Amino acid sequence: MKVIVIGATGAVGKAVVEQLGQRHEVITAGGGSGQHQLDFADIEQVRGLFAKVGKVDAVVVTAGRLHFAPLASFTPEQFYVGLNSKLMGQVNVALVAQEYLNDGGSITLTSGIVADEPIRNGASATMVNAAIEGFVRGAAIELARGLRINVVSPTVLQESMASYGPFFVGFEPIAASRAALSYARSVDGAQTGQVYRAW
Repeated sequence: MKVIVIGATGAVGKAVVEQLGQRHEVITAGGGSGQHQLDFADIEQVRGLFAKVGKVDAVVVTAGRLHFAPLASFTPEQFYVGLNSKLMGQVNVALVAQEYLNDGGSITLTSGIVADEPIRNGASATMVNAAIEGFVRGAAIELARGLRINVVSPTVLQESMASYGPFFVGFEPIAASRAALSYARSVDGAQTGQVYRAW
């Protein structure tokens, strides 16, 4: 299969590329690296990416920015960081991918454990991740031509503990390679509308 991975150079993205690359042709994309560069919050750039790459069998997104801060100091602009990037960026990819996926192709998005397990300073992250999961469940019943859509919800990664460890006290981190298996289940499997919890 021919698979696009957007966010291919992040901790999860690298592991996903390695996992899927064992069986598939992987095309990498990201904000500033990979074979193709784009800001996926801009749907025109997403359209440009797919126009260049052409028909594919699957697309995986492991990208998206979020803002972490105490709720008492949160501003609407800070909420829009996650809404514009992690939520609408992934929705943009799903909307455009419908036109470029071969019959039976799949879309795999990324949420996160805080959709189910909120943390301090993470109100925006919980909101955005839960919204992504809601979008996937709603989109799954409308996609045509046998297209599938799922979402992977990873916990904090061992590789990210230096940056995010203080937010996730008491959470058991997992290796990015383990999280990547859930993306493989989505791409290589047959289910749709699923939340794969990589915890």
